[in-house]
Amino acid sequence: MASLQTGTDVLFILVGAVMVLAMHAGFAFLEVGTVRAKNQVNALVKIMSDFAISTVAYFFVGYTLAYGVDFFTGAAALQEQNGYALVKFFFLLTFAAAIPAIVSGGIAERARFYPQLLASFLIVGLLYPLFEGMTWNGNFGMQTLIESMLGAPFHDFAGSVVVHAVGGWIALAAVLLLGPRSGRYRKDGGMTAHPPSSIPFLSLGAWTLTVGWFGFNVMSAQTVEAVSGLVAVNSLMAMVGGILAALIAGKNDPGFLHNGPLAGLVAVCAGSDLMHPLGALITGGIAGVLFVYAFTLTQNKWKIDDVLGVWPLHGLCGLWGGLAAGIFGLEALGGVGGVTFLAQLAGTLTGVVMAFVGGFAVYGVIKLVIGIRLTEEDEYIGADLSIHKITAQPDYNRGEV
Repeated sequence: MASLQTGTDVLFILVGAVMVLAMHAGFAFLEVGTVRAKNQVNALVKIMSDFAISTVAYFFVGYTLAYGVDFFTGAAALQEQNGYALVKFFFLLTFAAAIPAIVSGGIAERARFYPQLLASFLIVGLLYPLFEGMTWNGNFGMQTLIESMLGAPFHDFAGSVVVHAVGGWIALAAVLLLGPRSGRYRKDGGMTAHPPSSIPFLSLGAWTLTVGWFGFNVMSAQTVEAVSGLVAVNSLMAMVGGILAALIAGKNDPGFLHNGPLAGLVAVCAGSDLMHPLGALITGGIAGVLFVYAFTLTQNKWKIDDVLGVWPLHGLCGLWGGLAAGIFGLEALGGVGGVTFLAQLAGTLTGVVMAFVGGFAVYGVIKLVIGIRLTEEDEYIGADLSIHKITAQPDYNRGEV
């Protein structure tokens, strides 16, 4: 009976890992649809390459740093409990690899390829696991300190802060160091439009991410015994809240609309196991509005050229999600309880500061030593031709097909 239970848990978390793995295709399609046509191939190659680099970094360094576990024993030992420890690694790897995928959207169209892979290795191998281990494994006594001072540990069930806010604030550091795309902002203070190259691909990416997200959230229970329908319905309600809010605030703009469900899902991750569905709906709605207005301010007023809006989407909506768990997770507002707003504030700010400072350090050193930006000529030609020597749509007139 115990073997059956363990096997069921292995299958459960394996399905979750595969669903989150599929989300990486969503990241790729979302970026392909948003960037200009001359950078579509680069978007696809970056996401796949980043996942491979992330796997190596997390297997050999990051997972051990976060959880004190390694797999340098015989295969006979690794298959104990039906190999549950291995599929748990696979599941958490898909979370870790989301960090470079998030960053990729912010620095699109002008970042050098191999320096970005180096940054991905450092982020997944060292930077991300530090805060992951502090939050989900109790490393360095952060949770004990927060609980003793503020009445409850920092709660982040599925990674609003650990994954999304961390990824978004690392991306902000990278975007600031990289600078805007050539010609994006004119000397007279105006802005040159760079519209999405393919709304269908953007929509496909958003839908792929949305479907996979139910594995991201629900399967964070990590065992069948701990699974909760509340997490599923809260994810649904936050998704819907994000869609409706982005539809209204974004005035029916398809780019904003398709990022609406993602904003809601980012925000609900932390408290999806605590909130009442009405709280999740409100959380998602606020996230949808936050994304629309923050993206507009970032691009138009602050002149921060975050191509896919990953800082508003992941950085700010993830931050909001960490705080929302401390509001709508309270029993007084229909939640399960066991959280305090101040504990959520402390944990969230810790993650944000570590991510932004760490991101500046990683990308700052790489920029200083080997450089992180394409030349102006290569950027003008496009990353597809300048890096990969092929375009997404080969030109018949040039004899490419």
